[in-house]
Amino acid sequence: VTTFKVPEDFGSVLDKQVIGPTTENLIKSDFPVQSFKPKVQIAFQRLPGRCSRNMEIEKRRRLYLTFDIAQLLANKGIDSNQLMPRHHNLDNMPTIEEKKDPVFPIYLPLKAREHIFDNEDYDCRTPEEWISLGLEPGSHDRKPVPGKALLPTDDVLGHEDPKSQKLIYKWTDVGVLDYDKETELYLVHKTDKNGLVRDEEGTPILNGGISPEG
Repeated sequence: VTTFKVPEDFGSVLDKQVIGPTTENLIKSDFPVQSFKPKVQIAFQRLPGRCSRNMEIEKRRRLYLTFDIAQLLANKGIDSNQLMPRHHNLDNMPTIEEKKDPVFPIYLPLKAREHIFDNEDYDCRTPEEWISLGLEPGSHDRKPVPGKALLPTDDVLGHEDPKSQKLIYKWTDVGVLDYDKETELYLVHKTDKNGLVRDEEGTPILNGGISPEG
């Protein structure tokens, strides 16, 4: 008779044993569950003949998941890569006779300091409300909020020269970490290949990336 020997990787063996379907959420995420829920103006008490609040939230959540901002802009003939201003190449400027579009290069950023393009009339939440979605009930650590940002694919050159002609801008999945009231700008961090928002050491980024030591 011998004693039962437990494998060293016993935990991984148990993880691979899946018996039947499960309601457990097996997808790892650094975003709170409530950060994906749309805002609805519906009473908590359901009226006769009306759908419940939770049902309406789920319907809109699934609807919004079908939207792709890059595709929506492309359907209108808008190239997202052309939305960011670049350095002017005076030696290779297209002429009217060449009928190139655009004849004049883009020179106004989407987020201009003069707030030319800013309009908050149809915003369903204030910036503070968006950021507060990262707070889970009973927790003091604020997680990132999921979002999309038009960012350069080259991070190094993007930081050194964001108006370089060599850069390619694409809509990227990000985690919104913080908001600056003075500049009215959001601080975002690109998600990794698994959709997680992690620092260089692989640790989840909390509270806008500010450590307890400041």
